[in-house]
Amino acid sequence: MADLKKKDRKYIANTYTRFDLELVKGNGSELSDESGHQYIDMGAGIAVNTFGTNDEPWKRAVTEQMDMLGHTSNLYYTAPQVKLAQLLCKKTGMKKVFFCNSGAEANECAIKTARKYSSDKYGAGRHTIVTLCNSFHGRTITTLSATGQDVFHKDFGPFTDGFIYAKPDDCNDMKDLLDGNRCAAIMIELIQGEGGVYVLERNYVDKVVNLAHERDILVIIDEVQTGNGRTGELYCYQRYGILPDIVTTAKGLGGGLPIGAVMFNERTENVLGYGSHGSTFGGNPIICAGAYSVIKRIDRKLMNNVLVKEKLIRDLLKDSQGVIGVTGMGLMLGVETVRPAKDVVKDCIKNGVLFLTAKNKVRMLPPLNISSESIRKAICVLKEAAAK
Repeated sequence: MADLKKKDRKYIANTYTRFDLELVKGNGSELSDESGHQYIDMGAGIAVNTFGTNDEPWKRAVTEQMDMLGHTSNLYYTAPQVKLAQLLCKKTGMKKVFFCNSGAEANECAIKTARKYSSDKYGAGRHTIVTLCNSFHGRTITTLSATGQDVFHKDFGPFTDGFIYAKPDDCNDMKDLLDGNRCAAIMIELIQGEGGVYVLERNYVDKVVNLAHERDILVIIDEVQTGNGRTGELYCYQRYGILPDIVTTAKGLGGGLPIGAVMFNERTENVLGYGSHGSTFGGNPIICAGAYSVIKRIDRKLMNNVLVKEKLIRDLLKDSQGVIGVTGMGLMLGVETVRPAKDVVKDCIKNGVLFLTAKNKVRMLPPLNISSESIRKAICVLKEAAAK
């Protein structure tokens, strides 16, 4: 471990503050370190490992495709890409899909599409995109520009222009920004994950969608973290009962391999034409085969179980000492504690449970199929750490 840490510091860019832990293998929602100590995984690789580690159906889909074709460019047709796109459209009602490699890339594609839609229809200059304060949309220069948090805007300027930030859950502020600027789109997360697991009010979201569509402004929903069954529906916008023009997703879609996707409705399905966008690795057959395995297993039974587990977690934490409150939906939850969240998480690691943080909260994003028994054990450890 000491040698590994030394080489990590020497050879890997120092962009991460790592926990003092080396993970070497896992099965489902249990992970093991180099010494054989086991941990309950309440983070799932930050909402990536939808069915946990060492998921047999996913491994089988990936390895079967690996034996046939590892990669080819998008100059040719491949069945896994088409099958995945068809399944996503069938389950969402969206019309077309563009595949890329990450959430940031998906959001870049959505931004390009919104600006092209507006340019094609209204000409140049109508390109402003409204996002929300406390949002997070990625780490490229343009998606950082779209991110409504000053902490991410240090050192990297100048940024891409054409982004303004509205106050969450403030309809009047949104209306003023839309009326005072030449806007192409609104881009929002229904639950601000990196912003502290903050859930937008349903009434606000309904009004924002209406404000946008009255002005022919596109609605982009960023489902990079909330998507792929995380909140108790395949995509969180389905819980809100809205119809976005563009949906972006990544993380849990790949089940452990890197993929991003942008889904378009009938208003936006033909905005991007030949040569207007592309990706060398986007739609890789191996990754699409794995993602297809993930999406086809996210059914109503699994989603009902996600909601049952959410209730279990909330019930277990109710009136717990040191716990101020719980936010989120499904298995995307944030726990505000009296003690600093980072200290609580470190204590939980010492006792065999891996949580995450988001702002001032302990964040949990476990595999969707985590057992109730594992949840009970993990929450017991969390309660003890919060009560110190």
